[in-house]
Amino acid sequence: GAMVLCALRWIRPGRAGLGRIVGLRPFSSSLRDLQRSIDPAHLQFDVALFPPLEPPPSTRVDPFNLVEPDLRPLADSLKDLVGVDHPVLNKVARHFFDMQGKRFRPTILLLVSQALGTPRDSPVFSAQKRLAEIAEMIHTASLIHDDVIDVSDMRRGARSVHKIFGNKVAVLAGDFLLARASVLLARLGDVKVVELMATVLEDMVHGEMMQARAEPEDLVTFEHYTLKNYLKTGSLISLSCHSAAVLTGAPHDSALAVSARDYGRHFGVAYQLVDDLLDFTASEEQLGKPALADMANGLATAPALFAAREFPEMNNIIQRRFSQEKDLEAAYDYVQRSDGIAKSRRLAEVHMQLALQNLHIMPGTDQQVKGALVQLCHDVLNRRA
Repeated sequence: GAMVLCALRWIRPGRAGLGRIVGLRPFSSSLRDLQRSIDPAHLQFDVALFPPLEPPPSTRVDPFNLVEPDLRPLADSLKDLVGVDHPVLNKVARHFFDMQGKRFRPTILLLVSQALGTPRDSPVFSAQKRLAEIAEMIHTASLIHDDVIDVSDMRRGARSVHKIFGNKVAVLAGDFLLARASVLLARLGDVKVVELMATVLEDMVHGEMMQARAEPEDLVTFEHYTLKNYLKTGSLISLSCHSAAVLTGAPHDSALAVSARDYGRHFGVAYQLVDDLLDFTASEEQLGKPALADMANGLATAPALFAAREFPEMNNIIQRRFSQEKDLEAAYDYVQRSDGIAKSRRLAEVHMQLALQNLHIMPGTDQQVKGALVQLCHDVLNRRA
């Protein structure tokens, strides 16, 4: 699905004038630069070098309550923005938006935008709110497509879109949301923001291909696992936050823009680590999907990879994608006997520490907003479902 829009970025260089629009470099050079939005080395570090995570502030700031005045109209706006003459596509999109949870991504974007110093009554904040809507559309489209790819029957305890409407309609609905998001993105009128958010789409497809086409030796490496997680989950949060900073007028490589990008980058990686952890620690009722779903789909996540360091015999199980009888049972036993769950949680904590290091660079003076961004990190780490 996302491949449809990503294809727009591979226009032949010979088309008249395309390389000259608003000062863009020739497409051949630009595309080489955008092959990957992150150096994989930036996701690898020694956890032992980091002190324990500081506890959250004693006075709790609820991140969702803080942005609720902006988030409530955003939810209604999303349904209006996806309004379409075709009743089936309209019904699919509304069904999915109705079942969404707390809307982490718009909440992060609205808080980061204010932490960057944007007044809530300014035109820039209006553009950042529209960016939050675009990010949520992209996220929703990716979930619809993921459920088709993974043949998932459930999403948040409800039947998946493709189980209700069929695969063809689900794929088209995801494509439609991406198309509508791209139109809204173009209307923001900022070429760099368009480039950053188009890179998100490219990253998502790249991440899916890494997952689908991984060689057996890749499946047992943290480098492959972490990069795949960033591309599939972290890129959207990271580059959306980066885009929110660019909308303030900050150069894309400025300390301000990089601080927003890196907060989102490490938050996104930690979020996925916790998600992978919950696959082992939460019940099916809490998750709204079967437990151990990742391994059942042939995927080794952080707890399994850490366990394999203690029990090397588990590498063969991972490399054959848990395909033999009793592989799931054996792998789960190895994880429970290892410190894989504790180490996965610690890795998520360190990513949150790296995210929080960026808040002091952001010039916003509202300490409640920054407190909410701190609290959001702790809320993710303490998720139970």
